[in-house]
Amino acid sequence: MALPENGAAWPPPEWADYYARIAVDDAWYSGDRDRLARIYGREQKTPRRRLWARRSSAHRPGRDTRLHVPFAGDIAQTSADMLFANMPRVVVEDARTQTRLDTLIADGHVQQALLSAAEQAAALSGVYLRATWDRELVDRPLLTAVQPDNAVPEWRWGMLAAVSFWRELSGSTTRVVWRHIERHEPGRILHALYQGSGDNVGRRVPLAEHPDTAALVGGLEPDGESTLTGIRQLTATYVPNMTPNRLHRSSPMGRSDYAAPIYDQLDSLDEVWTSWMRDIRLARARLLVPDGYLRSNGPGRGATFDEDAEVYAQLNMPPTENGGITLSQFDIRVDEHQRTAEALMRQAAQSAGYAARAFGLDQGGGAARTATEVDSDDDKSEVTRRKKAGHWKQGLADILGALLELDVAHFGSQAPAERPRVEFSDGVAESPMDVATTLDLLNRAQAVSTATRVQILHPDWDDQAVAAEAAAILRETGMGTVPDPGGTYPLAA
Repeated sequence: MALPENGAAWPPPEWADYYARIAVDDAWYSGDRDRLARIYGREQKTPRRRLWARRSSAHRPGRDTRLHVPFAGDIAQTSADMLFANMPRVVVEDARTQTRLDTLIADGHVQQALLSAAEQAAALSGVYLRATWDRELVDRPLLTAVQPDNAVPEWRWGMLAAVSFWRELSGSTTRVVWRHIERHEPGRILHALYQGSGDNVGRRVPLAEHPDTAALVGGLEPDGESTLTGIRQLTATYVPNMTPNRLHRSSPMGRSDYAAPIYDQLDSLDEVWTSWMRDIRLARARLLVPDGYLRSNGPGRGATFDEDAEVYAQLNMPPTENGGITLSQFDIRVDEHQRTAEALMRQAAQSAGYAARAFGLDQGGGAARTATEVDSDDDKSEVTRRKKAGHWKQGLADILGALLELDVAHFGSQAPAERPRVEFSDGVAESPMDVATTLDLLNRAQAVSTATRVQILHPDWDDQAVAAEAAAILRETGMGTVPDPGGTYPLAA
């Protein structure tokens, strides 16, 4: 679509169902109980009566005892950590371009941006990466992310041909909504400002009429709406979380980790947690005392029982009538609730494509498990990571290539622009404890040299740094060294 016509429905009707599904995913991802209640409170018909759709006296405002376990957020964070806890290698052929690209990645905090983008992509089905610039802010191009429910893409043969990003601006109310629409096409970016309502784009007005878009006017072409990028490549790309989208099979759009679907497990987990805490509230010790044990607080002030009193005056009551204090305390079903909660979390993790062990869950149920069984479980997470990494390789290479081209076109970079190659590591980053255990076993078996162990511990070091560290270790341990026949590393005598 081009820029929307005045009075057009917004969001576009053809994207309403997709946006509605993202709203459900976003409610679970946010962990906000009010959002969950609003989303499911609007549903008149659901496959089953969800905890967050109920409107009982126990859940009215001020007395809402429902609890939420943020497991959906844990799933999204785990996905991002598996991909970008270690920054993938981004490689180009030209040495000057490599140096400039490394600078853009470091100064632009690209790894942090990708961690955030990947987490939201896992929850919301995908994410858009956008290359842009702001000379008043920094003297280099910028890499930013845009959420899928703030974008209207156009596809051609399954590839992104153009995309319109939109955002609601400050000053919007329930009656008047200001929207800025930023359309990315090959070679240019269009900007438009609309004044409308919640479901209508309204009328197009000059960019200068809102402070959030007024600064754009000075950088526009004479047509008053476009900015030339100076490059042929599109300055935006889409990275799906996983494909295909099972509800829209012919669409290039991705699917959320929650779209297995695991909504039933997430809702049931909250119900179990709520029930568990209810058991704790009901199990509080309570004393049932006869009326004669109560002390009057004066006319009109009722009577109370002093549980700390050690001496009571003689009570005017028969010794055999309600003559004692009864302790009321119910059992807490800890084991039943815990096992049910763990079973639901385990199933949700498995359906989302992850090993339960990635979330600290003991899949053995108390039984001893072999190393082969553990590795088989971990393989599930690794397969999911590799699938997602395949999507990120393409999208990240495209947008970093556009970033280098913008650097040449607008910032005078002398480094030739080229499309980089993105290389993800072979596996998920190991914890320091796992690495230490591996190195200890290899050392005991005398299976690898000191230099190789240093390389395993520091995979980002070059050969010179590895050789220096290996030599230092050998000196400190008194092993001594002899020249390496290959001339690379010192070897133990």
